[in-house]
Order: sequence, then structure tokens, then C-alpha cells
Amino acid sequence: MPSSIDLATTPSFRLDGKRALVTGAGRGIGLAAASALAGAGAHVTLAARTASEVEAAAAAIRERGQKAGALVLDVPDLPAMQAAIAAAEPFNILVNNAGTNRPKLLLDVTVDDFDVIMGLNVRAAYFVAQAVARRLLEAKQPGSIINISSQMGHVGAARRSVYCASKHAMEGFTKAFAVELAPHNIRVNSLGPTFLETPLTRPFFENAAFKAEVLAKIKLGRLGKVEDMMGAIVFLASDASALMTGTALVVDGGWTAE
Repeated sequence: MPSSIDLATTPSFRLDGKRALVTGAGRGIGLAAASALAGAGAHVTLAARTASEVEAAAAAIRERGQKAGALVLDVPDLPAMQAAIAAAEPFNILVNNAGTNRPKLLLDVTVDDFDVIMGLNVRAAYFVAQAVARRLLEAKQPGSIINISSQMGHVGAARRSVYCASKHAMEGFTKAFAVELAPHNIRVNSLGPTFLETPLTRPFFENAAFKAEVLAKIKLGRLGKVEDMMGAIVFLASDASALMTGTALVVDGGWTAE
């Protein structure tokens, strides 16, 4: 006899037909995000300052039989960034990843340090999200904006006063964007990793004392990898997270649990 039980269907994690923009896509989290989104079926535009990096990465994705293009873009150059996004077809997915840090003790931070970190992590990130949202609103299309924040957007840490300030600011504008854009079915969430081991960060972990300090905070007992971010990025980009907006998804191995 046929069952009378109505079984729910899992929403799709596929992104076929979606267009995605990833900033800071030449390496690290950005490159992993682009790979993950392309693997889920999206057409991905990889944006970064270094042409050779994004062009090679986009070519590698295409060689895999997936869809990708490169965009040479310095996101703190707001007029150039805004013009490029305005001229493109709307992006249904944004991974707002470009960011920087200059770890220093509070008393050693210079005005230039402050301006560089806040200029990229807050000013540029804010206006990239605004530009993507504007195109979606013009086209009356839904979207998912994923702001790459940090566990440092939820806690404090020595030598990271400006970085913490920048990521706490990102958490704030993520929530405010979510409130304004929800009526237009544009979702805005943040994704906060712990310390990841990448080619860029590996030299820092050659300092045994620093590595021990970090691992003591990560309850799962290991550094993160870019692969740890990929499933979360596809989840936030897809219909699997259709009721999530204004939320912080933290991938931190338990750092912020206490």
C-alpha cells in the first residue's frame, strides 16, 4: 500500500544558473570559495588585483568543465569597482572576501595601519555589497551575499585591535543589510573562520609559541583548512539556507564557545 506520510524534500545545494562574484579570489579562502561555487554549478567571476592569479584560477576551473571568468579589480578603488559591477550582469551570489590584517600590539598601531585595515575590511567590503545589491534590486532578482568575517568579529584578541574592530563592524552592517534587503529576497549573512593554514599564514605558524597559543583556543585541536569553509559557502549560497539572513555562521573549531 502507498504510504500516507508526506516526506519533506531536502532543498537543493545546487547553484545551476546562478552567477557568483568572489573578491580576493586569487588565493586562500577566495580561491576555495570560487572552486566550491563552480563545483555546485554556478558561473563564477574571480576578482582580485593580480591578473595572473585570477586568470590562472579561472582557467583551472574551466579545465574542470565548469564556468568561470576573471575580473582584475582593486576593490578599495571604489569608482572602478562600482563601475565594473554596474556594467556586469547581476550577481546572484557574492562572496565578499577581500580583506587584510596587520597584527600589532595596541600601542604600536599606526594611523596607516588603521586606515589600510578599515579601508579594505569595512569601507571596500561595504560598498562591494552595496553595488551587488543595487544590481539585484534593479533586475528584481533574489540573491545571497556572504560577507567573510572572522571569529574575531565576535571576540577580542591581543595584537588584533583594529582587525577585531573591522570584523565587528562587518557583523553590524551584515545585520543591517539583511533587514533592508529581506523584502527583496536578498539574504545577507556572515561567515567567520578561525585561523586557517594557507600559504599566506603558514610562516606565522612556524613560531611554535604562537601556534600553541592558537591551538589552545581551538577546541577541536587543529588549525582550519580552506576546505573547512567550502561546504559552508555553498550552504549559504544555496536554497538549503533559504530562511537564513542576518546570521553569523562561525567555523571556528569551538574558539568562541567559551
